[in-house]
Amino acid sequence: MSRKRFHKPPRFFAVLGLGRFGSSVARTLAKMGNEVLAVDINEERVQALSAVVTHAAQADTTDEAAMRALAVRNVDVAIVSIGDLEASVLTTLILRSQGVKFVVAKAVSDPHGRVLEKLGADKVVYPERDMGFRVAHNLVSANFIDYLELAPGYSIVELVAPASYVGSTLSELDLRARYGISIIAIRRGEDVEIGPGAQAKIEEGNVLVAMGRDDMLDNINIGVR
Repeated sequence: MSRKRFHKPPRFFAVLGLGRFGSSVARTLAKMGNEVLAVDINEERVQALSAVVTHAAQADTTDEAAMRALAVRNVDVAIVSIGDLEASVLTTLILRSQGVKFVVAKAVSDPHGRVLEKLGADKVVYPERDMGFRVAHNLVSANFIDYLELAPGYSIVELVAPASYVGSTLSELDLRARYGISIIAIRRGEDVEIGPGAQAKIEEGNVLVAMGRDDMLDNINIGVR
């Protein structure tokens, strides 16, 4: 019997500021099948992403009228990836005033981060600690706890076991044969089982540490059986 695969519908993200960090987030979100509005005041940066994202626009993110014209209020998540403190603060304020549902802001220092939090940023990230692809994956999936790129296209992810896996053994799930995914550890509360055997059973609340190709790892996230 064939099994249907159910994919999550794409979400709509705005990435404001297309430096190295912002470009990395925008490219990763687009690659994962999401709608992405990429905005920067620099035309070259916008052009570099125009063929990758859904929409690319040259605009001043500190201009309230420009942000209203781009209808940023309609996005699910806005990521402020601007290094300049004043510009990032003003952009965050504008996004909040225009009713954006969830605002993520990049900070260049702890004081900068505290200011952004006080202004209403829902999440503050620090590029020195959080690479763009990690932030993108964490935003898309509530199950993902952590994400580490091993090599281009291959990663290790740590995530809460999908409900559809609970009660099954690794042998029954057969993730290695079906998707080329290896479960290298299972965390059960304070206990960690390294290199679990085929008969290791997944229980509710278990955290899986999985290794494999990025496109295959998405199968764990949506709980494909």
